[in-house]
Amino acid sequence: MIAIAGLASAMEPMAKLVPGHGQIVFVTKQMGVPVEGAFKKFDAQIAFDPQKPEGGTVAMQIDMGSATLGVPQSDAELPKAPWFDTARFPKANFHSSRIKTLGGGRFEIAGRLTIKGTTQELVVPVTITQSAGQSVATGSFAIQRLAFKIGEGEWTDTSMVGDDVQVRFKLVLTGLRPL
Repeated sequence: MIAIAGLASAMEPMAKLVPGHGQIVFVTKQMGVPVEGAFKKFDAQIAFDPQKPEGGTVAMQIDMGSATLGVPQSDAELPKAPWFDTARFPKANFHSSRIKTLGGGRFEIAGRLTIKGTTQELVVPVTITQSAGQSVATGSFAIQRLAFKIGEGEWTDTSMVGDDVQVRFKLVLTGLRPL
């Protein structure tokens, strides 16, 4: 019975997102001009010890219907089938497969990112800083939107909307053990 209780507590997430304090931003180019958007709703399950990250896991879910470019006409297009197709694919998911420490609060988190039913392997560099009982995890990575079928049909023309998308994030957490 004690072993089962210990196993259950080891599987519980050690850190929780602080609601309303994080951000996930994406930047692409439209006709050569950078355009920034954001996802307003996302969640994460984070279970890892920064001192022993190898056994840890990170899982994120992003509500694709929460994407905004800050322009009502563009925001109305994002949920449609050529773009995020939120009726069929309401969430994007990231699941870690390996966490590696680089020292000094820096980590590499390898995993699988799934958007619109397409999965790609990804390595995400993450930096964690801590103060006042909170941890802030920041990082960025690049994806190609066409690899995930984002912008189908007439929107596959990369002279209109670029293929490269830079994703930046800042996650504010409580409950993460000290670095």
